[in-house]
Amino acid sequence: MEAEILRLHHAEKWLVGTIARQLGLHHSTVRRVLAQAGITAARQGKRRSIADPYLDFITVTLERYPRLGAARLYAMVSERGYGGGPDHFRSIVARMRPRPPAQAYLRLRTLPGEQAQVDWGHFGKLTVGHAERALMAFVMVLSYSRQVFVRFYLGAAMANFLHGHVEAFEFYGGVPRTLLYDNLKSAVLERRLDAIRFNPALLELAAHYRFLPRPVSPARGNEKGRVERAIGYIRTSFFAARSFTDIDDLNRQAHQWMTVAAGGRRWPQAHERSVAEVFAEERGRLIALPDNPFPTDERVEVRVGKTPYVRFDRNDYSVPHEHARRTLVVMASLHTVRVLAGADVVATHERSFDRDRQIEDAAHVQDLVEYKRQARGHRGIDRLYHAVPATQELFRAMAARGANFGAATSALVRLLDMHGAGALEIAVREAIEQGVPHLGAVRQILDQHRAAEGRPPPLSAATAHDPRIRDLVVRPHALTDYDSIEHNTQAPENHDDNSDQQPIDDQQPTHDDRASQDDKPASRNA
Repeated sequence: MEAEILRLHHAEKWLVGTIARQLGLHHSTVRRVLAQAGITAARQGKRRSIADPYLDFITVTLERYPRLGAARLYAMVSERGYGGGPDHFRSIVARMRPRPPAQAYLRLRTLPGEQAQVDWGHFGKLTVGHAERALMAFVMVLSYSRQVFVRFYLGAAMANFLHGHVEAFEFYGGVPRTLLYDNLKSAVLERRLDAIRFNPALLELAAHYRFLPRPVSPARGNEKGRVERAIGYIRTSFFAARSFTDIDDLNRQAHQWMTVAAGGRRWPQAHERSVAEVFAEERGRLIALPDNPFPTDERVEVRVGKTPYVRFDRNDYSVPHEHARRTLVVMASLHTVRVLAGADVVATHERSFDRDRQIEDAAHVQDLVEYKRQARGHRGIDRLYHAVPATQELFRAMAARGANFGAATSALVRLLDMHGAGALEIAVREAIEQGVPHLGAVRQILDQHRAAEGRPPPLSAATAHDPRIRDLVVRPHALTDYDSIEHNTQAPENHDDNSDQQPIDDQQPTHDDRASQDDKPASRNA
């Protein structure tokens, strides 16, 4: 093929493009063969381009501003009369842009326990209820043994960043002397050349665990290449095609992977040894852990409005109603949300990573209802809206018919207590789809579903909420009381012949009889 290219060029005087088309080759291949043969005239006869008058301007501009984008450069030459398209111009700029000189790097070696590298890794998004959260991996790797630590969080907040450090130090059983960071905001707030303003929270963590934080130079990712490679290793070896139920399950699997798979791989400096073996030696060189771990709870001041809820992380958490229109403090861990008024904890809730949810303590709501009785109706509708969202459309249809909202709300709340939110949601949606948005239709559908599943009728415990029955105290009496009652209710033996003959049970007691009966203890049936 090379001989044919040379023959066509010398004997037939074909141009490079003609040779490439006829032989089915790329024009760069033809030029390479001609260049190897010492033919420098291979580019003769090149067609002029409309960009030729602007090449000197492009060259000078790129020398002054090597990182100037092609789009901005295209706008500059267009203002100077260039009439070509942007796509062709981009290819011209790509050929003319100066290439940085190739650099050689030294292999970095560290002492045991001397250094670790830290970074975040983004692993897509995770849906929690109606919320979509970023799935972030906190990764730390020991530079000497290459032991990897990874923990997943729903976001890269500062509290998660600090918590990842604490968990990593607990996993390693010690603290490296120096930690390398990228110039992320969790570590570096501002940087001017060698002047660095660290994040105050990171400095407090470093003082507590006695390590030195050190950010790498800007745009010098090679200085923390171990953690960059570790994140790629986590993507391919652990996260790819992995199934999990929630983030806690994912972290349990990650912990097992760290100790087994990541620890069992070969150590790069000596393939006959494993990472776990080298890490066991390095553990003794780490700085000892302090007596108490660093507190990592997120602290936020919140304002309580007219309704007794505090807003935190896109959700509402209930507080006692007496704290309305006050400023409180939220202390949140990964699983618990505590609300403080000064030094007193006024509310404790399980943390939710959903959005627009109302997390309530039943005692808070009941206290408010008892304090303000007129809120009961609104409370029932609000409870239905959150537990059974389909009731919103049902109430709109009932409002168009002029139905009684109060009776419907009470009845739906009773159905919610008896059948549960899931069954009521299905029944309400089915009633709306069938075009019968009535309370009776909802009851009938619930009964049909219950009968089809073979379940017994639900028992209502509504009477337990009636204070007249709930607070009633019944005192039992001796069984001899019934004998005295029976004796007092017996008829006299002698009757006047002229008196009306009536059954004993139908006779009305006299005034004296009523008095004697009132003196006796009340029966168990009474």
